[in-house]
Amino acid sequence: MNPIRVGIVGAGEVTQVIHLPTLDLLADLFTPIAVCDASAGVAHAVGDRWRIPTRVTDYADLVTRPEVDAVLVACPEAFHAEVTLAALEAGKHVLLEKPMCYTLREADAIVDAQRRAGCVVQIGYMRRHNPAFAAACGRVSALLAAGDVRLARVHDVIGANALIVGQIARVVRPDDLSEADRAALAARRAAQIGEAIGPAPAEHHGAFALLHGLASHDLSAMREMLEHPRGVLYAARRHRGRYVTAALDYGAFVCHLEVGVDSLPRYDTSIEVFGAREVVRVTFDTPYVRSLPVTATVTEATGGDAGGRPGVARHDLHPAWEDQYALEWRAFARHVAEGGEPKTSAADARHDVALILELYRASLAGGAAGGTVERQPVAR
Repeated sequence: MNPIRVGIVGAGEVTQVIHLPTLDLLADLFTPIAVCDASAGVAHAVGDRWRIPTRVTDYADLVTRPEVDAVLVACPEAFHAEVTLAALEAGKHVLLEKPMCYTLREADAIVDAQRRAGCVVQIGYMRRHNPAFAAACGRVSALLAAGDVRLARVHDVIGANALIVGQIARVVRPDDLSEADRAALAARRAAQIGEAIGPAPAEHHGAFALLHGLASHDLSAMREMLEHPRGVLYAARRHRGRYVTAALDYGAFVCHLEVGVDSLPRYDTSIEVFGAREVVRVTFDTPYVRSLPVTATVTEATGGDAGGRPGVARHDLHPAWEDQYALEWRAFARHVAEGGEPKTSAADARHDVALILELYRASLAGGAAGGTVERQPVAR
């Protein structure tokens, strides 16, 4: 197969630090040929650094170019749906950074457009492509089949990305954007969140954006590992929406969700599943330092069954070293070449959009019981 010719919409931090180095590593599969950014300075600087010939500031110019096979949508999330729909209308495959969008209306539009176009839309939930995560899912699947899951915990409290990125990467910033441009972006984002949740104060917008920006990774991985929850038992937001906690109903057990952003330059991110005699834990580190290993740890009870002394054994699951972003892009190339729906498809990600809305609604009373969400199978 000839390399897939990629047009990039959004040349900001995640594109510069993660996606372009990954595409360079996978040069046998991908060739970046066009880059678009609202900042002409960023588009040209990134184009120069990565030898990308076409640099534009209008995404419509990029997605309609016949030489573009696929589009990476990594612009601000307020434009995710608009750019994705334009790319699909032009017959392009799309790798769409999370969150897919803010509203169910946009999510449904993307799902419908993808089905009409017959193109690949893969959402950028890179954690679900990690081999250690997959191995942990296998262990948890056995616990679920045996009815032995007693409790689960999804924890994601991180330092602001700038605390880490500023030390390990040189990122070209959009210093040429006017205050009017920045205000227009903020207004568009506020309008979309307002459409999703209705009239609400800024604190509510912050919590909703936190759930989409940070917790969407966690919820997507949680759904693959544990299936879809029956509903939201409890949710609350604190500290002006920068921390959200929730309890998700799985019938025989409850999964606790904890997300927040602080000022410690580290990632404290994990999924932990407790059985009677086994605990499975997956720990994720910052994605901005590429190829840091994701670790899956199994802690098991030993002895005790045949009169032996009770003890504990702990071992790690680390099947491979390849970076999870490289695996995500490899999966995208495979679907473009061979067809089939990615496990992180637009239809799959719609469940996260719906679940986040239920979490927000449950938080309105600061902890009152929330709504019930429809259970759906999750691709593995």
